Amino acid sequence: MAQLQSNLFLLPLLVLSIFILFALTRSSSSSGKNQKLKLPPSPPRLPWIGNLHQLGSFPHRSLQALSKKYGDVMLLHLGKVPTLIVSSAEMAKDVMKTQDIVFCSRPQTTAPNILFYDGHDIAFAPYGEYWRQVRRICVLELLSLKRVHQFQYARMEEVAELVSKIRKASASANGAPINLGELLVSTSNNIICRCILGQKFEDKEDNWFGETTKELMTQVMSFSFGDFFPSLKWIDRARGYLAYLKSIWLEFDKFFDKLIDEHKAAQKEGKPRKKDIVDILLDVQKDGSLDFELTTSNVKAILQDMFVGGSDTSWTAAIWLMSELLQNPRVMKKVQEEVRRVAGRRGYVEESDIKEMKYMTCVIKENLRLHPPAPLLLPREAMSDVKLGGYDIPAKTQVFVNAYAVQRDPKVWDKPDEFMPERFEENSVGFVGQEFELIPFGAGRRVCPGLAFGVASAEYVLANILFWFDWKLPSGGSKLNETLDMSEVYGLTVHKKTPLYLIPTPYSP
Repeated sequence: MAQLQSNLFLLPLLVLSIFILFALTRSSSSSGKNQKLKLPPSPPRLPWIGNLHQLGSFPHRSLQALSKKYGDVMLLHLGKVPTLIVSSAEMAKDVMKTQDIVFCSRPQTTAPNILFYDGHDIAFAPYGEYWRQVRRICVLELLSLKRVHQFQYARMEEVAELVSKIRKASASANGAPINLGELLVSTSNNIICRCILGQKFEDKEDNWFGETTKELMTQVMSFSFGDFFPSLKWIDRARGYLAYLKSIWLEFDKFFDKLIDEHKAAQKEGKPRKKDIVDILLDVQKDGSLDFELTTSNVKAILQDMFVGGSDTSWTAAIWLMSELLQNPRVMKKVQEEVRRVAGRRGYVEESDIKEMKYMTCVIKENLRLHPPAPLLLPREAMSDVKLGGYDIPAKTQVFVNAYAVQRDPKVWDKPDEFMPERFEENSVGFVGQEFELIPFGAGRRVCPGLAFGVASAEYVLANILFWFDWKLPSGGSKLNETLDMSEVYGLTVHKKTPLYLIPTPYSP
């Protein structure tokens, strides 16, 4: 698989190089229509490829740097696709609130269309009646606050198991470091699987769920000739790219078929059991309350969203947060004192304790500010011609809100690159998309519907590992930031590049 990924990456570069040489021999000019429009500022572009070469390995960082020169509303040309980059809270608010109805659709691109059932999920579906109906299912039936509370049993049991695993690993390691990141991934996957499927997958020998989901996440953001150069979409087929995407989709499709059949059989038996998300979707499918037929493919598309959004973002955020705490021992000490003071009355953590852990909430906000799970929010598309920041934005323009740039804007945040949870003690800004200085989960109609579910899991996991254990880096040095690699790996979400190995010391209340 690694060799195939390498070939998929190198072949586009080779073919692109050929086309660049060809394109450099031709002159390019703007259309007469665009010459009459007041378009946003743009960096100089190359013939044919436009500004693609300026994205780099970490587009959120590259685009932040470009925005400092060209402004918080900037127009790029990614191949043949005009793309607007928004890099300030003010302009993000205009896109995601003031003119949300214009910007709330999604561009239809190759990988999401194949992997998410032709755009019949929630995250990538274009704006329209179908999307409104399935989002309503999600908000009211699948991920409501009531439903999040009903799934509390899964969080409690899986976090208790996580604590037990850390204790055992610590005892057997005899002071050696453990891979905390790996344990957090397993716990997150088990929580989401139990809520969606009613079972967990950590005991599978081949770790199918974790590995296949990770590959799907990688490919959602992979390069497609057809997306940027419509006349060259045949290359995607010739290089095996489309076949590879379909092979990933087919693995999930077979899995979902088996899963749905098992749930239908269990429902027929009528034995009492806890309902999971598959059960709820099948109930909605049967009751006919929607304005359209909810097909089995629609159900699978929604489940695909749940897996991707539910598992990856939770453990990614938890790993970054623990990394920041290890680099900031003052903050670690302060948040642990709070957690142990609040939960120490009974000697263990309950979810109801979380609301009293005010400083821990500040720590979580600051972590999401510095490390938004998806630093470039999922792309939007202008559904009609519109004005933004005094500029003309033509219909069909692709729009990225750079949450990374917005949340590190020095005009809004003091010392924006420093980890300072105290900044939120006197600042009521939340992360639910109401204030636009902090938008790790988006905002407006396209705000992440699983926000409450993900935050509940992350809060409970964090409170427990801070309550039950003291943590240190393997080096044990005083200059901790010199021993912890904070490098990133870019994808649909941005992961920590290196594993998080830490030494736990059990704490006795």
